[in-house]
Amino acid sequence: MAALRDELLQRILANSPAFFEQLIVDLLVAMGYGGSHKDAAAQLGRSGDGGVDGIVNEDRLGLDRIYVQAKRYAPSSPVGRPDVNGFVGSLVGLGATKGVFVTTSTFSQPARDYVRHLAQRVILIDGRELADLMIEHGVGVRGYRTVEFKRLDEDFFGEE
Repeated sequence: MAALRDELLQRILANSPAFFEQLIVDLLVAMGYGGSHKDAAAQLGRSGDGGVDGIVNEDRLGLDRIYVQAKRYAPSSPVGRPDVNGFVGSLVGLGATKGVFVTTSTFSQPARDYVRHLAQRVILIDGRELADLMIEHGVGVRGYRTVEFKRLDEDFFGEE
């Protein structure tokens, strides 16, 4: 799994920023956010106000919104507290309560500590977790082989 995770991150970094935005749309929709794929794609990828890359609906009805920031950084360039602070400031300015910050690299410890005590709910997804979520939700990966085992169905043969 570690090799697949590393390969996913290498391929993401080799592609364009537009590809990365589309990947985030695909992943959020696969996870059940954003309503339909069309709705999520229309909301994400639009540059928002200072530090917000997009907005997706938390559910199909759009009762609540999640603000998204995506940074495609090399693994050697962690996202620091100033970037996260800028995103949180944007959330406050928009009156938002929920945000997701996704990066292909990592988050510094000060950045992680900062989001723990906020009034807003901010989820940090680093490259490792991004790849794990892609694998879990079938985004950018395909099942190679499925093995099915058959056993006797006791309920079928049970007479009462």
